[in-house]
Amino acid sequence: MSSNQIIFQRPATPHHESGQWSVAEVEALYALPFMELVFRAAEVHRQYFDPTRVQLSTLLSIKTGGCPEDCGYCPQSVHHDTPVPNQPMMTVDEVVAAARAAKANGAGRFCMGAAWRGPKDADLEQTLDMVRQVKELGLETCATFGLLKDGQAEKLKGAGLDYYNHNLDTAPDKYADIIQTREYEDRLDTLGKVRGAGLSVCCGGIVGLNETREDRAGLITQLANLDPQPESVPINSLVKVEGTPLEGAEEIDWTEFVRTIAVARLTMPASYVRLSAGRRGMPEAMQALCFLAGANSIFYGDKLLTTGNPDVEADRALLTKLDLAPL
Repeated sequence: MSSNQIIFQRPATPHHESGQWSVAEVEALYALPFMELVFRAAEVHRQYFDPTRVQLSTLLSIKTGGCPEDCGYCPQSVHHDTPVPNQPMMTVDEVVAAARAAKANGAGRFCMGAAWRGPKDADLEQTLDMVRQVKELGLETCATFGLLKDGQAEKLKGAGLDYYNHNLDTAPDKYADIIQTREYEDRLDTLGKVRGAGLSVCCGGIVGLNETREDRAGLITQLANLDPQPESVPINSLVKVEGTPLEGAEEIDWTEFVRTIAVARLTMPASYVRLSAGRRGMPEAMQALCFLAGANSIFYGDKLLTTGNPDVEADRALLTKLDLAPL
């Protein structure tokens, strides 16, 4: 070996007997050389999952617009003047028909979303039959209905719901910059109700909210320190919608998004990491790097609640190019 050669030794990934991560430790993962970070995440991914398989999920907005929350990224808020119209709750037959089509297109999980701060009991009753009938199709069921009151998670579980989605969105210190109509603790309280009812948790966040890398590390730390960790972790890239407070948010570099996927995989090795909103604007090569870095779930279909998503045929073509198969 010549004297001018440099031997690069990988610093050890922090090991946690307690399962608890610090923000500084997560920031240290973000700071690894990009290729090293992706390589490590790919190694961990292979220890827990078949790297050739991707879970396909479809998301349907069963009640759109008119939400009283003021989330700065959301076009469904009554606080923002956006092009998204208010629409009444879909019928059970309409939802089941959409679920049947999603299954025919290869989806294995079907998620129903409603623009509520949280469901009134009467609202929830209307959704229980949707959950039952979608479950009868042989699909995994997921719902995202906002904050839950005591007893509501148990009703959803009784109807056959598998997963409840409730994202933390961003780091605790950043949260008040994005949402003023609810507290961070409100989200944690709902996640506790979901766990208490025996439901699996789908919980992630959004990058591109004018946050810092420390904020991103703070989000991942919160997710990784949930006990138990979420079974499903959607990582969203902000889709900027005209009329929302964040329509002019600064773009983050694509490598930072891939880093976030990789850090999520390293800190939550047994969770499904879902490449979620914003995928329509991602080049195929960037998506491929996300899969390499540990993403193994995507939203599949032409729309995510109210924003566009790559169409089914484009997704099938991409998965074929990458030799990836649905779970």
